[in-house]
Amino acid sequence: MSEFTVHTLLKTPTVTVRDVYCRGECKHRSAEECAAATHLVFPYRGVYVRHVGEQASVAEASQVLFFNAGEGYRVSHPIEGGDASLSVSVAEPMLREMAPKTLLREGEELSFRQPRLRIDPRAQSLAMLLRHSLRQGIAEPLEAESLALTLVQRALGPRTAHAAGASAGQQRLVERAKLVLVSDLSRRWTLAEIAAEVGVSPVYLTQVFQRVEGLPLYRYQLRLRLARALDLLGEYEDLSALSLDLGFSSHSHFSAAFQQTYGRSPSEFRQSALRR
Repeated sequence: MSEFTVHTLLKTPTVTVRDVYCRGECKHRSAEECAAATHLVFPYRGVYVRHVGEQASVAEASQVLFFNAGEGYRVSHPIEGGDASLSVSVAEPMLREMAPKTLLREGEELSFRQPRLRIDPRAQSLAMLLRHSLRQGIAEPLEAESLALTLVQRALGPRTAHAAGASAGQQRLVERAKLVLVSDLSRRWTLAEIAAEVGVSPVYLTQVFQRVEGLPLYRYQLRLRLARALDLLGEYEDLSALSLDLGFSSHSHFSAAFQQTYGRSPSEFRQSALRR
């Protein structure tokens, strides 16, 4: 059985959107793969690590990953459960027009300098709105194209994207901390527990995480939980059960955090994405 299941949700001369599932059964690095065309990948379920040369990036729902045409990479799955991502390919002339020059390498080939960027909650919700509406068959091609291009612009925008900073060693430390959080999203971790898992002091972990990701550790965990909620809203009739399964103390806590982050309640998002 293949490791991958790919569903093409939209294919036009401008944009192609694919829903990609991976069973993630192998913890070790895969054989080297190579993308045929440059595209953006928005993970929304599970986690994996992408290795480009000596650089490793944890792929989870707060990131957009850049897969450059002709660039070799390997994938590993340190946490069981597989993963799922939304892959968005934009016609090269349009992508070159949308991408800030500072993000692109010099040369004729279109490729990104960095392996990933952190995206904001608005981009997360756009990705899930695009996926849900296409899977439900409620988005016309023109609407879906516009939504996909808005998502790409949002993800690449200087006001919303955040490139990892600090040293390579500090970035590796933060990647390990992310894996700890993603391994059990519903667990109410303490700072001391996470710091012990990665082998540093709580104070140092707090400082480095803020420097690399641009937001506090607790807020990062909150966004991971809320991003998972965006994925699961269509599978839960009882939103109280969803909130408890994701580790929130109550339904009201979950709803308030969702509203503050995405600008609408969970019920309103579900209505707009699934039941127009």
